[in-house]
Order: sequence, then structure tokens, then C-alpha cells
Amino acid sequence: MKPTRTWILVTDGARARILENDGPGRGVRALQGLQFEADHARTHDLVNDRLGRSYDSHDPGRAAIEPHSDPHRALKAKFADHLAQVLAKALDTGSYDRLVVVAAPVTLGDLRAALTPKVREKVIGELSKDLTKIPDSEIGNHLGDVLPV
Repeated sequence: MKPTRTWILVTDGARARILENDGPGRGVRALQGLQFEADHARTHDLVNDRLGRSYDSHDPGRAAIEPHSDPHRALKAKFADHLAQVLAKALDTGSYDRLVVVAAPVTLGDLRAALTPKVREKVIGELSKDLTKIPDSEIGNHLGDVLPV
């Protein structure tokens, strides 16, 4: 009987890796070539202009106009979109049967929005934690509520 392959995506918005589990008692192992890093550019590299200035209607002074979006936040959402595309392509080729998503809370929200319906059907559990700095050998200790490793 073919083992059920469960992929475990561990991400935080700038780093990600995909691990695999072949069933209870088998632990997890890192998959080669499935580690990702996003651009972590400094703010002045992303936004080269100073904030705009505007006159306030009830004050003679001028005030800075805050930007409507956070460029770092946009990069994190773009990274989540990239991960969703990787997962969709891998599912189309039959690389995994089930998916567990372990992500920092904001990134988890970005991923939920970015995942295709076919990939969402494969999600068997989510863990809203940033475990990107935890070694692969210890990830299984954190998945007890989501996946028996």
C-alpha cells in the first residue's frame, strides 16, 4: 500500500521550507529544493521618496502624509502568493496527498487567501506559529495537535 505523503509548509512571510511525512511514527524530513527566501529589502530601498507634505485645514503647519500601504507587508503577501503557486503546481504533479500549514499568524492569513480551492481541499491542519527557526528534527514535537508524526 502506498504511504500517504503529507507535506508540511513552515513559513513566516520571508522564509519557508517544505517537509514531508510518510505516516505516523516516520518523523519528518526536509525536501531538497523546497526552501524559499523572499527579498528582505530595507525600507529606503523600497520607497525612495520622502513622505508627501500637506497643509492641515485647522493648523498653519504642514504634516506628513502617511503612505496607504506598507511596502514590507506587500512583499510578504507576494511571497505567500509565490508559495501558493508552488503548492498548486506540486499538487498537479501528484507530489503530495495532504498538506499541513505552519505559519506566523499574518502569513497564515495571506496563505489562506492565496491558496487555490484544490490545494485548500488538501489542507488537513493549520498551526498559527512561527517555527521557521526550529530545526527540522524538532518540528514534529510541535505538530501533535495537527498531525501524528
